[in-house]
Amino acid sequence: MAPEQDRTATHCPYCALQCGQWVSPTREVDAREFPTNAGGMCQKGWTSSALLTHPHRLMSPLVRDSRADGFRETDWDTALGGVAARLAALRAEHGPDSVAVFGAGGLTNEKAYLLGKFARVALGTSQIDYNGRFCMSSAAAAGNRAFGVDRGLPFPVTDLDSAELVVLAGANVAETMPPLMAHLTTARLVVIDPRRTPTAERAIASGGLHLAPRPGTDLALALGMLHVAVVEGLLDTAYLDDRTTGFDDVWRVASQWWPERAERVCGVAASDMRTVVRWLARTRRRYVLTARGAEQHAHGVDTVSAWINLSLALGLPGRAGSGFGTITGQGNGQGGREHGQKSDQLPGYRHITDPAARAHVASVWGVPEVSLPGPGRSAVELLDALGRPGGPRALLVFGSNVLVSAPDARAVADRLDALDLLVVADVLPGETASRADVVLPVAQWAEEEGTMTNLEGRVLRRRRALSPPPGVRTDLEVISGLATALDAPGEFPADPEAVFDELRRASSGGIADYTGVTYPRLDAGEALHWPCPAEDHPGTPRLFTERFARPDGRARMVPVDHVEPDEDVDACFPLRVTTGRVLVHYQSGAQTRRVAELADASPEVFVEVHPDTAARHGLADGDLADVTSRRGTTTARVRCVPSLRPDTLFLPFHFGGAGAANNVTNPALDPVSRMPEFKVAAVRLEPARADAAVLPGGPSPAAATNSR
Repeated sequence: MAPEQDRTATHCPYCALQCGQWVSPTREVDAREFPTNAGGMCQKGWTSSALLTHPHRLMSPLVRDSRADGFRETDWDTALGGVAARLAALRAEHGPDSVAVFGAGGLTNEKAYLLGKFARVALGTSQIDYNGRFCMSSAAAAGNRAFGVDRGLPFPVTDLDSAELVVLAGANVAETMPPLMAHLTTARLVVIDPRRTPTAERAIASGGLHLAPRPGTDLALALGMLHVAVVEGLLDTAYLDDRTTGFDDVWRVASQWWPERAERVCGVAASDMRTVVRWLARTRRRYVLTARGAEQHAHGVDTVSAWINLSLALGLPGRAGSGFGTITGQGNGQGGREHGQKSDQLPGYRHITDPAARAHVASVWGVPEVSLPGPGRSAVELLDALGRPGGPRALLVFGSNVLVSAPDARAVADRLDALDLLVVADVLPGETASRADVVLPVAQWAEEEGTMTNLEGRVLRRRRALSPPPGVRTDLEVISGLATALDAPGEFPADPEAVFDELRRASSGGIADYTGVTYPRLDAGEALHWPCPAEDHPGTPRLFTERFARPDGRARMVPVDHVEPDEDVDACFPLRVTTGRVLVHYQSGAQTRRVAELADASPEVFVEVHPDTAARHGLADGDLADVTSRRGTTTARVRCVPSLRPDTLFLPFHFGGAGAANNVTNPALDPVSRMPEFKVAAVRLEPARADAAVLPGGPSPAAATNSR
């Protein structure tokens, strides 16, 4: 490894923990001391350098005349000019909403900001959303309506170091962000998950508990626990009186959910509910944290609200040494939902229908307020509208592999194929790029400058350690180049610091105010958490210490009730499947499936099954099985897991093709967040069809037509 003075201090390209990382001039990576990771990294971080020189790396723009043809290389002027001409023609014939944009929670703050501006100013379209809709939208909606602000962790991660009790609702952090476990070593853990995950094993070892509810019943569990708190006199009544509103309405619902009734619905013992609530009430330093297991449901917002209500009833949020938080997943999942790539949002976490917000942002962008479109379709609705009458006829995708990450993958493939134009900007050729008309090669994390906002709301500097290969441009350069080719009004700089300075002005006065965050301050080592409204402001590492961000300063408790999942089991589909991550893969696997060390550790898609369930369906450990829902089939290798609920299957979602978990998932949407129901679907299990000779799921090199 190169001497420290020759290395570049940056951050890991994967999850929202944003572990500190060194990158050397020889493309080696090493762990860097940083508060979130304390000098450690997971396998994904340690192997991330393999992507920098991968033989399938996209190195020049690719185009083709029709999707029946193969790709051919072209130059950037031809590629961008051709895309701009086709976009202009579609807009002229069918209107601005005939063109759509799809972003990602892994894009830097600068990219997310400029992409939102590009959609609304250069294209004039309302049709923009991003894959964060699949990740944090339910937690964000619940946080906003309870606290008036959505920042995943309203306190630094290091506050967890001294925790005595942590309840993790739907979180498997031992696999999804292993360095976070170093902050939980002193705490007794309670893990709520249908599976006995490595995190659940740690909970048991810590003297805590693993609660395994039936998928889709977390809300009933939370209501039963609130009932315990009330009946046993464990409420923090002074806190409720001083800092909250709405408890009486919440209790009118929760009073019907005595623990034994909740047990009949969710399967968690009433005695365990009582134990956990007593621990929470009688422990001084305690936290409740939710993640995707609680949130990725057709009623995920209400489920998170139920956990917020329990936390408020016991006096956790805004109190030193305690708190409620949601664990952001994607690398810039926090910043990515603040700066305008969401369908209903403007920079600074402003709402696009707010007249004052529109006027402010229009003035920064130098365009008339009336020219800004209104809210568009959310991610699933946007994808479903592609190629339909009145829907978008062109789609530009930045940093997202929607063919693997979106629910009901077969339907998504049909919609992508119905487009007149599909443009994908990416580093490696994934499943979505393989269906594109134009593929644009872009830089990786170690080859670009920018900022990220991690799971605790701290703004971080991503620094360029290496130059992109010849023929590769940054996403900012691509967006800027397209805006120029479209003769867009206003400015679309490609320089990251110039974009960030404009973002600061656009966010000024908003909920997520970055006005006082500057590159020089970050480069000087200042730890700046938003809101940071002025350059002499120290940032806000801990929210809610004195008041919540609502007009009356109080947290709002929202009455919620349990609703069964969107689809029920029946004789044809008698089991429930849930989905999630594994240790060595990330998101759609577009990167990690191409790293040999990670692919060797988890080379193929599998389905976890209780041994008795497998036997009843004529299957044994190692067999190939078909998991079939009302939408499609996933073919996977059987793993018999005795600790799994007999009524539940588990599929990891990192694989594509016939092994994609999202072949079977349900696109039913939460009415508030528009989050799809990834975490529960009714399925049947059977031996794989005879023609399933090769297990699908690994990366296909077929799309890498210009790999070098």
